[in-house]
Amino acid sequence: MENLNIELNSGPDTGKLPRKPPRSSLTVLGWIKQNLFSSWLQTLLTVVSAAVVGYVAINTLQFIISADWSVITANFKLLMVGQFPAEEVWRIWSVLGLTSALLGASWGIWKGSIGHVAVTIGALMLIMLVMPFVEPSTRFILGGNIALLLIMFYLGQKFAKMKLPVLILWILLVPITISLLNGFGIIAPVNSNIWGGFLLTMLIAAVSIICSFPLGLLLALGRRSKLPAIKWFSIIYIELIRGIPLITVLFVFQLMLPLFLGNSIEISNVLRAMIGFTLFGAAYLAENIRGGLQSLPRGQFEAAQALGLNYPRMMGLVILPQALRAVIPAMVGQFISIFKDTSLVAIVGLTDLLGMGQKIIANPEFLGKAMEVFLFIALIYFIFCSLMSHVSRRLEQSLGVGER
Repeated sequence: MENLNIELNSGPDTGKLPRKPPRSSLTVLGWIKQNLFSSWLQTLLTVVSAAVVGYVAINTLQFIISADWSVITANFKLLMVGQFPAEEVWRIWSVLGLTSALLGASWGIWKGSIGHVAVTIGALMLIMLVMPFVEPSTRFILGGNIALLLIMFYLGQKFAKMKLPVLILWILLVPITISLLNGFGIIAPVNSNIWGGFLLTMLIAAVSIICSFPLGLLLALGRRSKLPAIKWFSIIYIELIRGIPLITVLFVFQLMLPLFLGNSIEISNVLRAMIGFTLFGAAYLAENIRGGLQSLPRGQFEAAQALGLNYPRMMGLVILPQALRAVIPAMVGQFISIFKDTSLVAIVGLTDLLGMGQKIIANPEFLGKAMEVFLFIALIYFIFCSLMSHVSRRLEQSLGVGER
């Protein structure tokens, strides 16, 4: 036994791997050396990557500087609102003003992630305000919206009783928007078939995201139901929709929905597209939510039942909050996909942002300007998709998603 006694602390400690210095103690040069030039292979990859990125960045910058952006200046209104009558654009500005007021009030009341959305939207309006292709009247209105956002932020901090009215207005925002744009006999109607540009993209995406979430939630719960009729209806619906392309769904609703409803009911092409996107997105959201439900341990269900909670209370108070929190990244990814897929409506005769861009470059006056138009459109999609992704990350951090 004496021969087995080994003095671990005797002699130099050569068996231990060298510890990396803490990240906070590294200088900039130390971090670069450790992460980019720690070996010959990493050095080679760093040099090659820097060369490729530098080449692409330099050529992109040269194109941006030398490009003729007059095509955007001349067609900015078309890209934003399509053929919406100029004398009725006040309706769109009214919706933007209401949205700015709600964002500011929500920022003041709840802080958190909504504050990042408000700041980002305010920054976007500020950037648009200084753009050379924006008309003076538009600059004045954008400045007013920024001021309104800040004023409502101040009022939201001062008056906590604004919480309920703000929630109600958020719920009614989409109906109010569509009512203002359409008229519904109260004011002069504007046919939805001439809605276009970024306005149409935002409307289809907003309605589809808002309406597909509760429908997807019901389908996810229905697929787990013990009632055979509800369970199999949900399964057949989800698998059928997920088994066919979105463009097929859009064509079906554009061409076949009027046949099912008959000539007595007339539905505009925009509403048909909204219905198609909503039903398509609901099937995918249902599977995302069902994945969150299945990720919860059985003990959560048993604990809720032991407390004497009935099924609606168990789902609403215990199960769904945990399940939805677990699938926030997947749901936001689906929302981003819906927003980008709105570009497919150009195939079924609607003129969204991408469709309007295609019409502009088809104009003989703007031949050869396709790259400028498509880069501008891509920038708009990138900004709003990045905004949704940023809000998702902030929401995950505030809820502690992924923390252990």
